[in-house]
Amino acid sequence: MEKKNIIYSTNVNFNQTTTLSLETKTSNIQDFRIHLVRLKGGKLVTVLRGYKGNIKMLKNLGSHLKKQCSVGGTTKNGEIIIQGDFRDKVLQLLLDKGHRAKLAGG
Repeated sequence: MEKKNIIYSTNVNFNQTTTLSLETKTSNIQDFRIHLVRLKGGKLVTVLRGYKGNIKMLKNLGSHLKKQCSVGGTTKNGEIIIQGDFRDKVLQLLLDKGHRAKLAGG
């Protein structure tokens, strides 16, 4: 059954409790993969992939990680992108927050 976010229904037989049971239940514990990506000009960025959940929570986590690493970055397309090679530091920060994370790539 497909999950739907119903805000308003004109159906008189609509059951409101059904909607509550279909809400996505996102866990605060996420499973991340931490990648190192080389961009044009030889610049390195740390990319976190594997987030499932609320975009606002993703942006808050991205902001926290950028502040802890004292660098810039962005959050888009379900990924957190941090400027520079901060894989080890980001891994430790995520583990300290209770997330599951591991380094990806070779």
